[in-house]
Amino acid sequence: MWTMTPKMLTKIHDASMDILHSVGVAFNSNEALKIFKKAGLKVDGKAVFFSEKDVRKALDSAPSHFRMAARNRKKSVDIGGDNFALAPGYGASFIVSADGSQRRAVKDDYDNFCKLVQTSEAITVCGFLMAEPSDLPRNTAHLDMLFSNMVLCDKPFMGCPVSKAGARDSLNMAGLLWGGKDKLKEKPVTISLITPLSPLCYAAETSEAIIELAGWGQALIFGALLMAGATASMKLAGTLVQQNAELLAGITLTQLVRPGSPVVMGGTSSVLDMRTGGLSMGTPQLHRITAATIQMAKFYNLPARGGCALTDAHFPDAQAGYESALSLSTAVNAGSNFILHAAGMLGAYAEMSFEKFIIDEELCRLVLASCRSLEVSDDAIDVKMIKEVGIGGEYLSHPATFELCRNGFFISRIANRQGYAQWHESGSKHINQKATEILHERLDAYEKPDIDPQLEQDLLNYIIARKNGGRTAMAR
Repeated sequence: MWTMTPKMLTKIHDASMDILHSVGVAFNSNEALKIFKKAGLKVDGKAVFFSEKDVRKALDSAPSHFRMAARNRKKSVDIGGDNFALAPGYGASFIVSADGSQRRAVKDDYDNFCKLVQTSEAITVCGFLMAEPSDLPRNTAHLDMLFSNMVLCDKPFMGCPVSKAGARDSLNMAGLLWGGKDKLKEKPVTISLITPLSPLCYAAETSEAIIELAGWGQALIFGALLMAGATASMKLAGTLVQQNAELLAGITLTQLVRPGSPVVMGGTSSVLDMRTGGLSMGTPQLHRITAATIQMAKFYNLPARGGCALTDAHFPDAQAGYESALSLSTAVNAGSNFILHAAGMLGAYAEMSFEKFIIDEELCRLVLASCRSLEVSDDAIDVKMIKEVGIGGEYLSHPATFELCRNGFFISRIANRQGYAQWHESGSKHINQKATEILHERLDAYEKPDIDPQLEQDLLNYIIARKNGGRTAMAR
């Protein structure tokens, strides 16, 4: 992985500040504009202009790391520093079945992804919009997805940032889960994805979701998705500057709302394929942008978001494998702290696949194991054992080998390690077939995590009231 020098990072920052000071960023929300005006920032129409002092003050108050609490305390995750959090795909409208056919996602698919996250050793955060349920009304679907996140899984979960109402529902339901909405200000219990409307804009709904969530101290991922050649310059350094300006503007808003509110900085910006007119996530430019984006977040001493197991392929085939592996390994090696889209995605965000989810889990385990530092100590070297075996000896029967043989090396749960004859005799199964078998085994063995029946009913009652248009006492 290539590394940007301090001089390069500073140049990106200085150019970003030039854009923020002279061009500004539009916030299409009167509520957001009032906050900026009150803080003394220049506002002209919808455009907000930022000084170096404004941005530095925000960066100084944003934490360099934080802990996101889970319903099961043992599954809480640390974000920042050398810690990783991984979440599944996000925003897909379609499911690609095992035979390669495509269909609209439904609520049962969403629930099954929650169950897979619950039973996963690699994925540590339950997502949101993992598969957009086409069988639910759009204006209330987020309520059912949040309920599934909270009840079917006891890991930290992603909230709903699609609107002020959605953000408020996330907070109200989380408040029920943690014994009172005021408890949310004590610690982040959810994290939500905020995407600027490039170039240099924030939608009204997004701006108001930022204000709502940051006001209660809940974590926000600022994840830009610029398309070089369409919504950003084809010159990648220019794309990085624009992306950086957009992210800094949003982060500044969070700190004006509530200093110390946790944020993660990054994104998955890539390029427009000039042949198809579509976003490409299988291009080497993605990896270069990802590496630079993570380094910029580290430059600001913020937790970084970058990387994914994304691909342009529409089936979990060799293309999906090498594109996902390159993207994920780039992110991990660059020091990403939060990796969204770590499992399941196909078709450049459009599709989710259960089989690819299983394969990507293994990829996550493999990449993380590959990046572990090598222990060099007297015990790890074990000169005594080398001397005992001596010249021309063998280690297979040594007691140390027996002691370590079950867990000393990475054991793949899905990759083939058999010789051809043995593989052929055992059914000649391809990795996708193995993934389908593991998928069914996982879902059949799934056990719903414990939850207080009254709490579950309270969450259901909240949803029923909201769907009926009722207001609750928890609504601010």
